[in-house]
Amino acid sequence: MISQIQPTTGKANAPVYQLKVVLIGSKPAIWRRLWVPGRASLGWLHAVLQVTMGWTNSHLHHFKAGGTLYSDTRHHFAEFEGDPEILEERKFTLQHIAPREKSAFGYEYDFGDSWEHEITVEKILPSDAAAATVALCLDGARACPPEDCGGVWGYDNLLKILKNRKHPEHRSMMEWLGRPFDAEAFDLAKTNIWLRKLKWPRVTEAQLRKVLMGRDDYRE
Repeated sequence: MISQIQPTTGKANAPVYQLKVVLIGSKPAIWRRLWVPGRASLGWLHAVLQVTMGWTNSHLHHFKAGGTLYSDTRHHFAEFEGDPEILEERKFTLQHIAPREKSAFGYEYDFGDSWEHEITVEKILPSDAAAATVALCLDGARACPPEDCGGVWGYDNLLKILKNRKHPEHRSMMEWLGRPFDAEAFDLAKTNIWLRKLKWPRVTEAQLRKVLMGRDDYRE
């Protein structure tokens, strides 16, 4: 068991948010429970979600709260007249978009596969200097789906193929995955090791890529 940061009433800059993240449509549910500094920018929270859920930051994303979209506007922006405005995620914090307990907002990753996550503020905990610049994963269940597998429907189909060695696509799907895949696996301790490597208060794309490759045991 890893040691957990205990929230205390001390001299810290912002409260700690306890978040429940659920991949919408996953059955049984793929979910994570996190502690994140309330003053974390949405850009930093994006990095936390990529590390924690198991994604590889290979696609666009956005947050949606109260009908407003937030994203990295260097890559994702309103392209056509009439498109909803997209605000720069690095300029807004978790406290800005979810000021109260039970607040909920969305996070979508990969607009092709459309991996939608519901994020709920379960608790807002007292400030703690020890938790002011790090995120912690408290709990979670099940592996992240492989990238580019076709969304929730495609993932369900992939699991059926993998379970049936006689399926005509079983071999090709195993080759496509390139490594063993256990849908029930989630390594809490390993997740926290890599969360602690995220730089505060901003994570560059290069640094996030390095963290994600380390998490997945890839080498450049």
